[in-house]
Amino acid sequence: MCLDIDDTLLDNEASSRQALRALVGNDGAWPVWRRTTEEHYARFVEGEIDFDVMCTERTRAFFAAFGEHLSDTEAARREDVRMAAMQRAWGLFDDARPCLDWLRAAGLRLAVITNAPSDYQRKKIAAIGLADAFDAVVISGEVGVAKPDAGIFAAACARLGLEPHEVAHVGDRLDTDAVGARDAGLRGIWLNRAGKRRPAPEGVHVITSLRQLPELLVCDLEPAGA
Repeated sequence: MCLDIDDTLLDNEASSRQALRALVGNDGAWPVWRRTTEEHYARFVEGEIDFDVMCTERTRAFFAAFGEHLSDTEAARREDVRMAAMQRAWGLFDDARPCLDWLRAAGLRLAVITNAPSDYQRKKIAAIGLADAFDAVVISGEVGVAKPDAGIFAAACARLGLEPHEVAHVGDRLDTDAVGARDAGLRGIWLNRAGKRRPAPEGVHVITSLRQLPELLVCDLEPAGA
């Protein structure tokens, strides 16, 4: 079983909103921050800029959207404030630990697949108490490819010692996680926490909580005739 981290196990939106409140006093500009993050994080995932540069440029672009143009030094200072607040707010979803405990009790080998820089994501995994929860941790910054590229899913399967068709992957992004996993030969599962009204493509399973994952694995993903 493979799992995403951010907004799958860790409530990244909650910690990011808390960080935005620390930065500007409230989270009313969340839609602007989220859009700016999507634009800049895509550049990081594509390898155009490194993570630290991405963070500073994102913060500068966010304030520029409201007419405030920051120097490099001031943008970096504000990003440091935001990042410290976010790290203090990191926490798991309520359904994450019980799901991981069930998966482990069921005898499944577990891996993380995440698009992130190595040191940052390993620090995050340790901070939320999951340093020893997985048999493999597969990070785009270490393997050189990112979801939805089939290569990162193949790397996870290899580290688990399993073939792709023997592995399921769950994540909060339909295209990046579920469809990417499906196209790489795994069982793709979309964790649609927000209940978005978006049809899932053929071959993709949908859950709205990790509490539903055990039943899905036992019933819907059980081989025919088992």
